[in-house]
Amino acid sequence: MDRTSRWIPLLLLAILGWLGGRETVSAASMVEVQEEAARGGYQLIDTEGLRQLLDRDPAAVLLVDTRQEWEYAAGHIAGAVSFPMEPTWLARLTRRGELSQLLGPSQERVVVFY
Repeated sequence: MDRTSRWIPLLLLAILGWLGGRETVSAASMVEVQEEAARGGYQLIDTEGLRQLLDRDPAAVLLVDTRQEWEYAAGHIAGAVSFPMEPTWLARLTRRGELSQLLGPSQERVVVFY
């Protein structure tokens, strides 16, 4: 099994709903999110699931904020690292090395991208 296939990547849904009490994923876009997750090999997690993971063992979760730097600076989940990335296959391909460096050698953490 290669290094990247052992990670448990999760895509966080409705993150602003958790932070601000608002729903952020419409029913139409949710279908697109589910299709992208299936293609990319990601599991989806909702805000309650993330809260439970963080309550259980915050050190076992790596939060990766993929929004633009100015968005991260305006506010982010405590402990999240900034890794601005466009949501395209080309961005994932060209930044693969940087992402691997960010993730580090430990393969025991759950990685949550939002």
